[in-house]
Amino acid sequence: MCPEQENPAVYGKIASVIRSSKPRSITVVTVDGSPHCFTLHAAVNEAFYILGEKIVEERKHYVVVDGKELVEIHPDAIRLARYLSIMTRIVKEHPEYLEELKKHSLEYKLAKERGTDRGTGFYPLVFLGSS
Repeated sequence: MCPEQENPAVYGKIASVIRSSKPRSITVVTVDGSPHCFTLHAAVNEAFYILGEKIVEERKHYVVVDGKELVEIHPDAIRLARYLSIMTRIVKEHPEYLEELKKHSLEYKLAKERGTDRGTGFYPLVFLGSS
């Protein structure tokens, strides 16, 4: 399943697929840094929450970092990434992680170069449009 090509509604069906097929294990492998791929990891975690029981003996999450390294991801890291308020506190308390981000994220590097990443203030709504 490619998250970039699938309708997001498909992710809601993951719990049904798990319940119906009763797999012994589930392994999710995606590209690190992709917002589309992140949703697949989160959807698998959510499926286990919805099902409310342990029906799979083994569940593993992996990302491929920069096309070179396969890294196992703890399910709690996926849960944490969903909470941007907590991630903001982590970034403020540990800005050294941004140096690691700079090594991997072209979007981050470009935002810093262009000065389009203000990083301050509170912006509760995003409006897109033309005047």
